[in-house]
Amino acid sequence: MAWYAYCLTEHQTLPNGTRTRRPFVLEGVQGVNGAAVLSYPSGEFAVIVSEYDHTAGELDQKSAIEHARVVSNCFRNSTVLPFKFGTIFDSDDALRQAVRVNRRAFGLSVAKLRGKSEMHIKLVVRDGSLREAMIDIELPDTVGGDYLSKLKVKASRERERQTKARALSVQVHKLFNPLEEEVSCKKVAPEGMLIDIAHLIDSKSVEKYQNRYTTAAKQLKNCEVAISGPWPPYHFLPGKLRTVTGNS
Repeated sequence: MAWYAYCLTEHQTLPNGTRTRRPFVLEGVQGVNGAAVLSYPSGEFAVIVSEYDHTAGELDQKSAIEHARVVSNCFRNSTVLPFKFGTIFDSDDALRQAVRVNRRAFGLSVAKLRGKSEMHIKLVVRDGSLREAMIDIELPDTVGGDYLSKLKVKASRERERQTKARALSVQVHKLFNPLEEEVSCKKVAPEGMLIDIAHLIDSKSVEKYQNRYTTAAKQLKNCEVAISGPWPPYHFLPGKLRTVTGNS
C-alpha cells in the first residue's frame, strides 16, 4: 500500500486519537483526487495520509490545492508539520521509518510550533524614481561602453532594490513584532519589486496582528499592502524536516 502524506500532527489531538492505534478515516475531509483522508498513528504522532495509486496520473495544480486544504483542515485543531507537496511513501514500513528516524526532530518542532500560526504580508513597491535617476547617466559612444553602462544601470537598480527591501522589512518587523520571520524579494514589472514576508506569531495574537494592518497601510507609503492568514507554519520548519520526502 502506497501512502500520500499531507502532514504530521500529535496523535492525541485527533478525534479517536486516544482510543485507537490503527489508521482511521477523518470524517468530512477529502484529499488528493477525492481520496479519503486517514490518520496513521505512529507513537505520539499521527501522519495524515490518503491511499495512493501510482497509476492514477500525475499530481497537478488541483492536487496542490487539495493538499493544502487537508493541511489547513488539520491545522484548525492541532499543531501540524506540513510535508512537501507530492510526498509519497511506497509502503507502511517506509512511512513508519520516516517517523522513526526523525522522531526527535519532529518532537522539537511540534513543541516549538504548538500554538503558533503563520501570517503573510505582501508588499508591491512601484519605483518610477529609479528609472528617472538613470536618465542623467552619460553612455560612452562605443559598443563596449554601452554594454558596460547597461550592466552598471542593472547593478545600480538591484542595489537600490535590495536596500529598499531591507529598509521596508525592518519597518514591517517593528509594526508587527513577530516571533520569527522570513523575507524574500523579487523584481516585478514595471520598475518595481514584490516583498513577500512570512511571520510566525502566537495564534492567540492573530486578531491583534490583523488590526495592525490599517496602521501599516498608512505608514508604508508608495506600497500596495496585502495581508493573509493564519496559515500552517510552512516557512518555519527546521531544515531536517524538509528532507523527509518519502519515495517521490
